[in-house]
Amino acid sequence: ASAAIKRYVELGNALNATALDAIGPSYVCLLNVTEVRAIDPPSLRLASLDPSACSQETKNLLYQKAKEAFSGQHHLPAYYELILPYLGGAPAVDLKALSKEDVNMNVTTFVTLRRDSLMSLTPPEVRGLLGINLPELAQWQNRAPVRDWIQLQKQSELDKLHIMLTGGTQEGYINIITPKFPAPSSAPLGAVAMAFHLLPALLLTFLVVSILS
Repeated sequence: ASAAIKRYVELGNALNATALDAIGPSYVCLLNVTEVRAIDPPSLRLASLDPSACSQETKNLLYQKAKEAFSGQHHLPAYYELILPYLGGAPAVDLKALSKEDVNMNVTTFVTLRRDSLMSLTPPEVRGLLGINLPELAQWQNRAPVRDWIQLQKQSELDKLHIMLTGGTQEGYINIITPKFPAPSSAPLGAVAMAFHLLPALLLTFLVVSILS
């Protein structure tokens, strides 16, 4: 299938809606980066693709194509349903914008979002994305990537979601790192003895200088 797609493109054929329908959900992940970039964005309006199993790079590229294809419907209620199959490649800024649109994203979609994008979301933004589906997030709190997201949040902010999420950073928590010093026995005995021998003289010099100053 990959060879057939490559040969099709090499012959100068466009990856239009007809070609994308032929490729379909089963083979879309076989497209290489060059082929994905050759897709005419309006073609995605008529094609039915599922890039969920594709590489992150392919998801990112297809999302940008889909965003361009559906840009004219960005403020319509149908926009979310149109862009939904491609959200695995959405950058954080676009997810933050969607959080203000009452899209009621389901949790199974949420956990497949681009990892770096998901990790940058705040608890209020997650509430905005999930809407009525927010309580279901608690079922994922011990599994990645939700567990990893929780650990980046302040527990006080998670508490405001009222869904019993635990594992966030406690207020006033300080991570103390104890410095490691070499054991006295690791130094040559002569050097240790010399240090103790000179210590009184050094202290005396320090006191004299302090008095004279």
